[in-house]
Amino acid sequence: MGIGHSHDHTGGHDHDHSGHGHSHAPKDFGRAFLIGIILNTGFVIVEAVYGWISGSMALIADAGHNLSDVLALLLAWGASVAAKRPPNERFTYGYKSSTILAALANAALLLVAIGAIAFETAHRISDPQPVQGMTMVIVAGIGIAINTGTALLFLRGREHDLNIRGAFLHMAADALVSLGVVLAGIAIIYTGALWIDPAVSLVIVAVIAWGTWGLLKDSVAMSLLAVPKGISEKSVRTYLASLDGVEAVHDLHIWPMSTTETALTAHLVMPAGHPGDEFLSEVADELEHHHRIHHATIQIEKTRSQKSNFCA
Repeated sequence: MGIGHSHDHTGGHDHDHSGHGHSHAPKDFGRAFLIGIILNTGFVIVEAVYGWISGSMALIADAGHNLSDVLALLLAWGASVAAKRPPNERFTYGYKSSTILAALANAALLLVAIGAIAFETAHRISDPQPVQGMTMVIVAGIGIAINTGTALLFLRGREHDLNIRGAFLHMAADALVSLGVVLAGIAIIYTGALWIDPAVSLVIVAVIAWGTWGLLKDSVAMSLLAVPKGISEKSVRTYLASLDGVEAVHDLHIWPMSTTETALTAHLVMPAGHPGDEFLSEVADELEHHHRIHHATIQIEKTRSQKSNFCA
């Protein structure tokens, strides 16, 4: 019988029991997405206009970077909404995995933004242009406040949801970009050295690239149904094998259903037969509270299945 906290269990033969665990819907960040999109859309317009007026390509490039982040926020928000849609006959898991696709797309957008900033940096190194340093400082300073504030809206969800982490990284990266523009503007005002702007941009590109690589690596791993970070397949296998009456564990699979929910299936060889629903309920509690696995399905077998891919 599938194990979980749901009381909706179905009957079956002793060796094959199926059911569902209770829902672990992702936290609602709709308000954070809405505020972030409105603030950043307004700032993109302001930054682009003043970048044009001041002749600062750094501000215009940053406005383009911010625009990519508005699109990323829209993408992440859409995925979080889709994840809450109920399952249907075609999508029996619902649309939970759309959050993984959004995280992957966010990483790709960040790579595009890095490429755009790097291209502009190379151009400014070879052909530095005079800019209005004070305008850079004021406008980018506003950007720091907006992007930092938006990033903080997603702070509490970044550790447990890759999709929210993507949104957080986008905003934090924008705040860093804006800080770099402010520092470059101040340095240009006091020294007149135009090479400072592209030099700071190179540092910014490196910082964003570091965070993007981690996001890209994690989202690709989830797309390939790898065991989620923070969950040890070995520990889960050892726990299941240690249960009273269990002779062997095989066909153990652990995979992400979304950026916040994890599923498990396993076959337990128990020669004495099915131990009862209370046993399954206790296993469900242990898997959820100590291994962060919310949806588990356990098949009980009296003997090893010859068709199974047995792993001791």
